[in-house]
Parts: sequence; structure tokens; C-alpha cells
Amino acid sequence: MTSSASRPPTVRRASAEDVALVAPLFDAYRVFYGQQSDPEGANAFLSERLWLNESVVFLAETASGGAAGFTQLSPAFTSVGMGRIWYLNDLFVAPEARRLGVSTALLEAARQHGLQTGAARLVLSTDTGNLPAQASYEAHGWTRNERFYTYELPL
Repeated sequence: MTSSASRPPTVRRASAEDVALVAPLFDAYRVFYGQQSDPEGANAFLSERLWLNESVVFLAETASGGAAGFTQLSPAFTSVGMGRIWYLNDLFVAPEARRLGVSTALLEAARQHGLQTGAARLVLSTDTGNLPAQASYEAHGWTRNERFYTYELPL
């Protein structure tokens, strides 16, 4: 018999009704990137994105139904390619769920969503020091863009 810890996670598209499950993970993701914890803000931000259909969130759950990780995709477009792209803006796995295939399942859900929506590509950015994430992305077929620089204009 397979233990629940060794079973792969279940991944499904989250709805606005799932915000209470995703928001703590989203808050932990923000803390990982140096932001102050803001559970209420995380809840409000995700609620707005989901109610307005401004992003797609996939939720990974353990066999017992606990939230193990999430990824959030935001739509964008390529003018040169004249098509949709999905920006994988967030991906986070709860520390206790790491090395259980959660990121693999979430990345595959994102890839499948891109294919199903006819997207030209998926894109993401990660911190230059986040070597574990970089290794995971590259192991799943993502390639580092060596052609373009990314610039930001803080507003």
C-alpha cells in the first residue's frame, strides 16, 4: 500500500472559493522574497485576481487535502509572435512538501494550460540567487533567455 506522503500531489485550477487555501502559501512566497507577512493583503490580492479572472492559479494538494503549493499565471501577449503568452509569476511549494514532486506537477499544469490555450510560450523570472528554482526549471525544459535583458521601471 502506498503511503499518502509518497503519492504525487493532486493539482487543480483554483477558484475564488479556494483563496483561504492558497493565501497562506502566497503570503509565504512573498516573505521568501523579502516582503513583510501580510495575510489579509495576500487574501485580498488573490481574491481580486480570481474574481476578475485576471490570473490562473493552480493549487497542489496532498492526499489529505492540504495545500502543498501553488503557481499563478498572468496573461500577456507577444506582438512579434502575434499570440498569447503566460507569465508564470509565482511558484511556491510549502517547505514540508518539497521533494515530493509538487513543483513538477505545478510546472506541468502550467505547461498544459499553455498548450490548451494556444499560447506561444510561457515565461518566468526568478531571483539570480535562487539556484534550486533555476535547477528545477532547467530540469523541466525551461531555458534561460540569453538574448534579452529585463528592465523595470518602479512606479
